[in-house]
Amino acid sequence: MLTAISPIDGRYSAQSSALSSYFSEFALIQYRVLVEIEYFIALIEIPLPQLAAFDSNKIELLRDIYNNFTLEDAEKIKTIEKVTNHDVKAVEYFIKEKLEQLKLDEFKEFIHFGLTSQDINNTAIPISIKDALVGALYPAIESVVSILYGLAEEWKEIPMLARTHGQPASPTGLGKEIRVFADRLETQLISLKSIPIHGKFGGATGNFNAHIAAYPEIDWVVFANNFLSNTLGIIRTQTTTQIEHYDQLAAVFHALIRINTILLDFCRDIWTYVSMDYFRQKIVRGEIGSSAMPHKVNPIDFENAEGNLGIANAFLSHLAEKLPVSRLQRDLTDSTVLRNVGMPFSYGMIAIKSIIKGINKLELNENKIQSDLDQNWIILAEGIQSILRREGFEQPFELLKNLTRGNSTINQEVIHSFIDQLEINEAIKIELKKLKPTNYTGNAMD
Repeated sequence: MLTAISPIDGRYSAQSSALSSYFSEFALIQYRVLVEIEYFIALIEIPLPQLAAFDSNKIELLRDIYNNFTLEDAEKIKTIEKVTNHDVKAVEYFIKEKLEQLKLDEFKEFIHFGLTSQDINNTAIPISIKDALVGALYPAIESVVSILYGLAEEWKEIPMLARTHGQPASPTGLGKEIRVFADRLETQLISLKSIPIHGKFGGATGNFNAHIAAYPEIDWVVFANNFLSNTLGIIRTQTTTQIEHYDQLAAVFHALIRINTILLDFCRDIWTYVSMDYFRQKIVRGEIGSSAMPHKVNPIDFENAEGNLGIANAFLSHLAEKLPVSRLQRDLTDSTVLRNVGMPFSYGMIAIKSIIKGINKLELNENKIQSDLDQNWIILAEGIQSILRREGFEQPFELLKNLTRGNSTINQEVIHSFIDQLEINEAIKIELKKLKPTNYTGNAMD
């Protein structure tokens, strides 16, 4: 949409639109309606004495209110909110109107019974985050992991010159280096999935004051624990103020930061490999890489992903640092901040789709990789001095240092000539001469 302020709803709307069902204003309202309705049903099922006459056959009519929730319903709630100037109270009034339409108005005062708005927000939003993780983000990350493991297997027999500090170093395997990122992502995804999603449910200041005053004979803690676990699918935080303390959500956000950081690291490495000509990029007919230089084919997908991952992590960092902090029993800062939870999820999703798109455009330039190995016999110095150490040769490190450091003329001939001059038996010389940049790879090909 050309008039959108955020690129999430503008330039990148196609990549992020799936998340609107979790994080849009419409979605938040629908989740609030869901919590209110299910709480009302849970009160019916106790049953509270005043709800004992409720016809259980009409319970599904209640669920239809959120299952069949429409844009018109959401707009109706927003219209009510213009009067109430309170978003959750508008939801309560909307549901009460629905009960009147269903001829159930005698029960309507048990909508939002004993609750504060944060009992709704601090369950609705965690549910939406859990649903977004399971329904969108986990599959996206898993897709990247699967693609990387596939490439690691495809390229596992390709030796490659490594670079540490930007300088030629002991060879590695291209597949192994890709697997590094797959393993890292898989480990952090397991960690992310292990974090339980918590919610707050306990009345105005977390003590069930109104519930206990009205119905002291009911164990409201047990009720609320069961309601959140069995109905809403999240865990109730046992001791709270008016709001959830958000420590578990902060853990989720920090886990996402780690995943995004790994993806960003991957983007920078692939960008570098492209600049080294280890990868070329498939030509897309009609695309232009530069408005001035006709030859350019830029790694824009990885650059795009890197930028969006940075924005995502900035949001996630603020969410993780701000949300667990609140003045006394509650201030309103968490409310406005929580409305932005969908932003880092969206930027992360945009980045992941860019990464996948970029990977699919890569073409391996095996000749360049081989050429770099052939031109860097100098990296065998480590292996040669290690074998000489094994044989008890005096100061082999220093000997190889004097031969190789700062010497740009090292090639196979120089290395073999050096070996021939060593005072060692012939079998060791043969062993040393078997070392090549292409086979000095340790277990990188395993």
